[in-house]
Amino acid sequence: MEYQSPVYNITAVPIEKIKANNYNPNSVAPPEMKLLYESIRSDGYTMPIVCYYDKTSDIYIIVDGFHRYRVMLEHEDIYEREKGMMPVSVINKPIEQRMASTIRHNRARGTHNVELMSNIVKELHELGRSDAWISKHLGMDRDEILRLKQITGLAALFKDLNFGKAWEPSEAEEEKLD
Repeated sequence: MEYQSPVYNITAVPIEKIKANNYNPNSVAPPEMKLLYESIRSDGYTMPIVCYYDKTSDIYIIVDGFHRYRVMLEHEDIYEREKGMMPVSVINKPIEQRMASTIRHNRARGTHNVELMSNIVKELHELGRSDAWISKHLGMDRDEILRLKQITGLAALFKDLNFGKAWEPSEAEEEKLD
């Protein structure tokens, strides 16, 4: 029999039949959870969660995708829109291999390259997107956007900002500094 990747057999599973595993060390900070919610709200579920199907208890145990699962559990608008159904890709592996899969999935996501992220902010700015738009759609706070703009070193990124007058020390303060 020819091997077929699980992603070719996505099935819609009622969220009530899905349970978290008890070994996932991954956690997502609140700003990223908010961004994940925004992503799912805006784009829908674009990736299935990965589960193991336990026939004896008729439940799906999450291998990867716990936070996507949480979004549906915690946001009624997503639950209603999706009719309580999660897209699931099933793998049939023993527990130790599922644990390894969980870690591989988590670690394979990697991190964002700062230089590439600063270029994205620069390009969005050049396309006329405001800091508020970038903050909302990329899940960044204003300080992060500022730091990324500074990395590109382009004065044009700051052209619309108002800067206050620089502080000038009095003669008495200058003497104290000497």
